Amino acid sequence: MPATPLDEQDLRTRLARDAEAWHAGATLEHLAVLPGGNSSIVYEARWRGVPSEYERTVVKIAPPGLDPVRNRDMLRQGRVIAALGSVPGVRVPELLFTDDGTPPVIPPFIVTSFLPGECYEPILEAAKEPRPRDEVRARAFAAARMLAALHAAPAESLPGLDRPDGEPDPEVTLTDEIDRWTRALDTVDDSMRVGYQECAAALHESMPAPRPAGIVHGDYRLGNMLCSDGDVHSIIDWEIWARSDPRNDLAWFLFFTDEAEHAAVQEPVESGMPTARELLDEYEKAAGTPVADLDWFHALVRYKEAGATALIMKRLAKHGQLPEGSDPSRATVSHITDAMKILQSRARS
Repeated sequence: MPATPLDEQDLRTRLARDAEAWHAGATLEHLAVLPGGNSSIVYEARWRGVPSEYERTVVKIAPPGLDPVRNRDMLRQGRVIAALGSVPGVRVPELLFTDDGTPPVIPPFIVTSFLPGECYEPILEAAKEPRPRDEVRARAFAAARMLAALHAAPAESLPGLDRPDGEPDPEVTLTDEIDRWTRALDTVDDSMRVGYQECAAALHESMPAPRPAGIVHGDYRLGNMLCSDGDVHSIIDWEIWARSDPRNDLAWFLFFTDEAEHAAVQEPVESGMPTARELLDEYEKAAGTPVADLDWFHALVRYKEAGATALIMKRLAKHGQLPEGSDPSRATVSHITDAMKILQSRARS
């Protein structure tokens, strides 16, 4: 929740002012909150006096009263969206205009085009809302090709990607990634982190040689895309993008397949997703090169999921919101165990 209530009248005033500079004669007709938005507040804005493709736009604004940093940094998200708009094979919304605000009291916002499609994660939603198998497979293969195109983008030289001071965002190394989730697990109950220190040590000791840093989305999966029929219209939700090893994204994408046995899947069903092998083949074909050492990244993904899940469980427990009869340690410890199994198999091969 925002630290302070959002002044919606101020938002309307700033939108009207900035829109006039964006497109003379633009008039705000409607502003309504859209569902979702964990680290930002998301609105739909409707306009008249603009080209038809811009009559509906999306407004993402940082929570007021909080410093707009990390996943709350709207302007940083705007930079990567704008930079990727010219990358062949990558689809993102069009960045239309931004407002710096005067944070933390008056938060920054970005305005992007409104694109068609649904956010649908097959392995998490197929039990209740199945989609045709061919449709899901087509989306997944399109996403695999788009991921290869994203990772081919020149992270060091894309115009507009650097920070306002002209410096690039610092690279997130593999060591940084391991240590981030170790710090998260340091903060939770012992029952939710059994074996985590041994797993962290094994990840450090077996770390492969890094690849040159690319633009990494950070949560690359169909649930963070706008899709319809068998097509992917756009990658959205760029809150945690980074310059990092592209295999982080690839392994995370492959984690959302049926055979990964994701712990969040309550009712295992045939989701329609291709196998991890099929998606990897599609990615490698589009990238034009094989991917080395991906098994290590499969282990890292499970360690990351253990840490992320533990933080969620910790927060729910703090607010008395854990589902009755739930076992907070089941998912976290199983992921740590699975990561260790992968690393042990890698050591034997």
